[in-house]
Amino acid sequence: MSVKVTSGMVLAAGLGTRMRPLTLTTPKPLIKVAGRTMADHCLDRLKEAGIEDAVLNISYLGDQIKEHFSKRNDLSISFSEENEPLETGGGVVKALPLLKGDVFCVMNGDAVLVNGPHLALNQMTEQWDKEAMDVLLLLHPKDKAIGYNGAGDFYINDVGKPDFRDDRKTAPYVFTGVQLLARTAFDKKTQQKWSLREIYQDAIQQGRARALIHEGDWLHVGTPDGLQLAEDYFAKNS
Repeated sequence: MSVKVTSGMVLAAGLGTRMRPLTLTTPKPLIKVAGRTMADHCLDRLKEAGIEDAVLNISYLGDQIKEHFSKRNDLSISFSEENEPLETGGGVVKALPLLKGDVFCVMNGDAVLVNGPHLALNQMTEQWDKEAMDVLLLLHPKDKAIGYNGAGDFYINDVGKPDFRDDRKTAPYVFTGVQLLARTAFDKKTQQKWSLREIYQDAIQQGRARALIHEGDWLHVGTPDGLQLAEDYFAKNS
């Protein structure tokens, strides 16, 4: 059990409405946390895990993103351009021709993952089992998430199978936006607006979803308040 993942995607096409007014002139993935853009933080995680082919889907203020990453040459970076944001699911479908391998990594571009004792992505690739999985989600304890004040997203059982919170008031784990996905999970999906949640739901129903609990820190940077908390975190831990 394990897989060699060679390709990763950063979801970078959103409008960033909750981050306004900062995102009126700057796309959210280019907002800086501790002097480095959030998208660069994501690409750093891919690079240190040995993934050297990266894709960013872009739409809103996408030219700024292309210009910024034209200066980064430690990875091979491609862009999947959307005339309008296709949401997470449609965005991945459109980018599939650019993504390599039977399994690839996808990361949300509005959060910062800080590794614990081990590299989180390496732990995920080591846990991957193609006979049992189409989806592997990285979850984080809700009460330890920085900049997050929601109700949580998932439960997880003793063998690592996740379950949505659904109509329950709270759940102990929040989804970090970091995931490994099998290409075959997209076989019947179309290039239109839809959420990756559909992929998770299908995999959970089929018993082919697993989750791993993140050992390090996770910073949700979806609002100006979250950005300030992230800056405070790095100031204290630099």
